[in-house]
Amino acid sequence: MKLNEWQTDSEYVALVSDLLARPEVQHLADFTQHHNNTRLDHSLSVSFDSYKIAKRRGWNYQAVARAGLLHDLFYYDWRTTKFDLGTHAFIHPRVSLRNAEKLTELSDMEKDIILKHMFGLTMALPKYKESLLVSMVDDYEAVHEYSGHVHTKWHAFVQRMKTANSTL
Repeated sequence: MKLNEWQTDSEYVALVSDLLARPEVQHLADFTQHHNNTRLDHSLSVSFDSYKIAKRRGWNYQAVARAGLLHDLFYYDWRTTKFDLGTHAFIHPRVSLRNAEKLTELSDMEKDIILKHMFGLTMALPKYKESLLVSMVDDYEAVHEYSGHVHTKWHAFVQRMKTANSTL
């Protein structure tokens, strides 16, 4: 997703504007997700890209947009916070669902999307095709965001090597 592309889609904005108005959702901007992105940016990317695909396919794009935005609704740094009951990958979908349920009423599909978005890493099978879609888009976005970080590091390394070679 191009930065802020979602803002130009009035139907999408109408679907998620009540959620975006909530301070609990805006607070996601305070957390780094995948190096160069905030958790809010990541959630918007997952939500909007999933929404576009679901809409093209005639699936429940409303549920995908809303649950995609809420799929990572947790307020801790996943790199440093440790749990006795399991790893972040297994814990945060339940934390996100619990937090989302405090903000808005969720359909069964929206609950499943949030709870199962780590499918593949967890064995919690998605009940709906929309749940699988958000899980796959979440994986894609995570890789895309991380590869941007790697690209930046690689570019800096290449520039240092060029500078070092030119001084020899």
